[in-house]
Amino acid sequence: MKAVIMAGGMGSRLKAITGDRPKPMVPLLGRPLMEHILELLRSQGFDQVCAAVRYRAGDIMAHFGDGSRFGVEMQYRVEEEPLGTAGAVKNCRDFYGGEDFLVISGDAACDFWLSRLMEEHKRRGAAVTLALCRHSEPLSYGLAVTDGEGRIRSFVEKPDWSRVVTDLVNTGIYVISPRIMELVPEGREFDFAKDLFPLLLSRGELLLGLPMEGYWCDVGSPLSYYRCCADALEGKLRLDFPELFRPPIPSGGDVPPLPGENLDCACRSRAELMGSLSELLMDMGADYSDGLQLDSPRFHLRISPLASRSALRISVSSQDAEFARELAISARDLARALEKGGETG
Repeated sequence: MKAVIMAGGMGSRLKAITGDRPKPMVPLLGRPLMEHILELLRSQGFDQVCAAVRYRAGDIMAHFGDGSRFGVEMQYRVEEEPLGTAGAVKNCRDFYGGEDFLVISGDAACDFWLSRLMEEHKRRGAAVTLALCRHSEPLSYGLAVTDGEGRIRSFVEKPDWSRVVTDLVNTGIYVISPRIMELVPEGREFDFAKDLFPLLLSRGELLLGLPMEGYWCDVGSPLSYYRCCADALEGKLRLDFPELFRPPIPSGGDVPPLPGENLDCACRSRAELMGSLSELLMDMGADYSDGLQLDSPRFHLRISPLASRSALRISVSSQDAEFARELAISARDLARALEKGGETG
């Protein structure tokens, strides 16, 4: 599959902290933003990529070369004069030809499942399919208003609160049918959101908006850059971490299952739920030296947090297999009840 990366941005608002780097070369956990985008594209089958470049184009082309180091085939198209977002993509028309293709920004952070966007676009036969993201503070973005079938009915560009009618933000990630690029004029600035999409709506073309699961951040200001770096370090943005930035791995792994019955119970906070269980079972003679353990002549019960995810492992060993299963289910139900009580209390 083919993708066009819009990589011509100067990043003027970021200059105070990133200097003269072009926006796609701004580092995120030790690697340029665009490098993370390439990894995302490659992992989902977009192996032919064209970058639309302008500001310090040589820096970008020198770093990424022919793309072989990143597992893709890279090409470049240089804007001599500003062409706008749609104009810059049309400048790549000899690359995408007659195929549906993906457009994505080289200066955003994202972990969306982009191949799903392509699949839905083809299934519905849309002119354009837009990746949308729910955002609680949408004032700095363009919003897309969709109907019950996902068809975009209108756009609202960077509204104040009195004009906010949805939380669905246009992320600037699109799947495009190449026929509609014929509407983009040659040699002058023409934008997707400001010019092309309103034109398509007026012509009755099908524009789909698909709310995406995952993380997206437009790294356009020092504050959004800082938040994105923090989110990546905290695991909110799924990245292949460079070794330097990998979080320390605590000693020990997941608690191995005991012979008998083993059930896992997901929870918000492993430590908080273990505290509630420990307090509840304290008077029953529970032992706390290795997780939470209860012993009787008939059974051995152990409840321990998992290291790999926010969940508890409940293990019961007993000569009576049916009793072990019933006790494990009862312990899990107890943990869930305590978890629910913590949510509502």
